[in-house]
Amino acid sequence: MIWIVYNLLFPFVLLLALPYYLMRMYRRGGYRKGFAQRLGLYEPVLRTRLDERPRVWIHAVSVGETFVAQKFMEIWRRQQPDVAFVMTVNTSTAHAMAAKSIHPDDVLVYFPVDFPLVIRRVLRTFRPRMLVLTECEFWPNLMRLAKRQGIPVLLVNGRMSERSFKGYRRFRWLFAPVMRLLDGACVQGRQDAERFITVGADAARVTVTGSAKYDVALNDPGRPEKAREWFAAAGIAESDLVLLGGSTWAGEEDILLDILMKFKPLHPSLRLVLVPRHAERRDEVLAAIRQRGLTFVQRSQGGRAEAGQRPDVLLADTTGELKHLYSGATVIFVGKSLTQHGGQNIIEPAVCGKPIVVGPHMENFPDIIRDFTAAQALVQVADAAELGRRIGELLGDATLRRGYGERAAAWVERNRGALTLTVTRAMALVAPLRSPRE
Repeated sequence: MIWIVYNLLFPFVLLLALPYYLMRMYRRGGYRKGFAQRLGLYEPVLRTRLDERPRVWIHAVSVGETFVAQKFMEIWRRQQPDVAFVMTVNTSTAHAMAAKSIHPDDVLVYFPVDFPLVIRRVLRTFRPRMLVLTECEFWPNLMRLAKRQGIPVLLVNGRMSERSFKGYRRFRWLFAPVMRLLDGACVQGRQDAERFITVGADAARVTVTGSAKYDVALNDPGRPEKAREWFAAAGIAESDLVLLGGSTWAGEEDILLDILMKFKPLHPSLRLVLVPRHAERRDEVLAAIRQRGLTFVQRSQGGRAEAGQRPDVLLADTTGELKHLYSGATVIFVGKSLTQHGGQNIIEPAVCGKPIVVGPHMENFPDIIRDFTAAQALVQVADAAELGRRIGELLGDATLRRGYGERAAAWVERNRGALTLTVTRAMALVAPLRSPRE
């Protein structure tokens, strides 16, 4: 009955969401490419490659999960060089990012819609040895049909926010059968484990491995060099104080622009770098900059200031550059934490040894925030007024900045290893190799 209810409701939900996705397709363009793959239809070249050998199927929704999935594949391949993967993603941005570094032996396609007919077709095409889902991806038809075929289902870097937990618990009768389909659940923290078990996962199959984001965040020696190059082109000198807003959402750019205007008289070398979470919001952010009479440079327009000019703001309205830009910052604010809820990844700036400030709404990372706060490796503020005050303190005190940055980097190093544990768990569960036609 549960599966009947899901399959009756899912088409209606998809229909209601269709205008939103059509608008995204129009605005981003990339959604049109590979659209047939979302229906489980693959061009002959892809079908030939998928026929070559059995693979582990790993699914990552967007950019953050893609980094986790690729590191997971890298660690597994290091231990078993003959393993091969088919990787699916939901968004065109994640597809473009993954395509840059996908291993030659692996196949990258878009995730199929969770209809029984489509999923059956895809499972026949992929013939996966295992299904690996990242963070909080639960697709009932995919999981159920995979289990029917004896394909192990593993969740990696699993997490469950307070909001999601309330929904799952309220409809436990619907979600518990889905959770019981997991052969293994490698989750980020103790609270996540308790929540998964409460909503139906088998306690014996839930393992706390820590956050995989500690393993993904690598201190690439080339990042500071790229940051210096991009900043210099934008008229930002190495001696300048740089306040960077990473993965910002609506309302947060306005607050940071006001902070810039407040402290620039005290620190004439202060510059602001804004990196919106969604680059297509660039016009909205540019309007806020112009409204305040500030000068700016856009990365998407070349990112170069005219000779002799020193713009107030660098708008990094591009994709995939934030982790490099973090390296050049003096103080970092991580967005979706002040005017929105959920938060964004703080480990990427932490690995750069930078002082990090976040708002009160970091619900998606409760264990990480608790641990960073206990280690005095993070500044968390309650509102915009406190944000301005704490950023002012950090801008005026190099020793204070260095202390927060060093503690943040040290905490990241101390907590690596989650994906190595996860790969060990996956290798113990994976189905044995079969011949291509088996």
